[in-house]
Amino acid sequence: MEKYDVLEPDYFYHIYNRGNNKENLFFEDSNYLHFLNLLKKHVMPIADVYAYCLLKNHFHLLVKIKLSEELLEKNTNKLSQSFSNLFNAYSKAINKKYNREGSLFKVRFKRNRITDMTYLMNLVSYIHLNPVKHGFTSNFKEYAHSSFKSILSSKPTVLKRTELIEIFEDKENFIKVHESNKYTGNFEEIE
Repeated sequence: MEKYDVLEPDYFYHIYNRGNNKENLFFEDSNYLHFLNLLKKHVMPIADVYAYCLLKNHFHLLVKIKLSEELLEKNTNKLSQSFSNLFNAYSKAINKKYNREGSLFKVRFKRNRITDMTYLMNLVSYIHLNPVKHGFTSNFKEYAHSSFKSILSSKPTVLKRTELIEIFEDKENFIKVHESNKYTGNFEEIE
């Protein structure tokens, strides 16, 4: 049986999963928006979202579980239940809309605790570069279903934009790390 990191307050996690049997999770543009709305409803009460990328058949999230007295008192299983609620709600909506049956996602969602800041920075660029890696676009900066443009924008967002940019020191370094990692292609170990 595969071991999963336990979700605990005040830690970053890479959350990811793919479609069952490598099938698509997203079929049209409205699906991506619905997933993000459900993310806001189910996950944002217990975690801050720093970065994301939604691809046709899989997704990546970088979240930090909130540190609060209420969450410290919660059973850690309840923290992962928020993610399960997101995936169950999304699956039910997709199954109903497209008249499909069965599991949409492959097994339980995967999660890796992130404790090293250099790894965290590389993970953020990995998440944003993922559409290029999988051939969905040649320009990660323009991919519509990732947080990259939102991080650099000045428009209102629920993402932890300021905190993420501070991890990179500034926007210039945020872009530089992405550009640098675009050419290395050494992210196989992250997935």
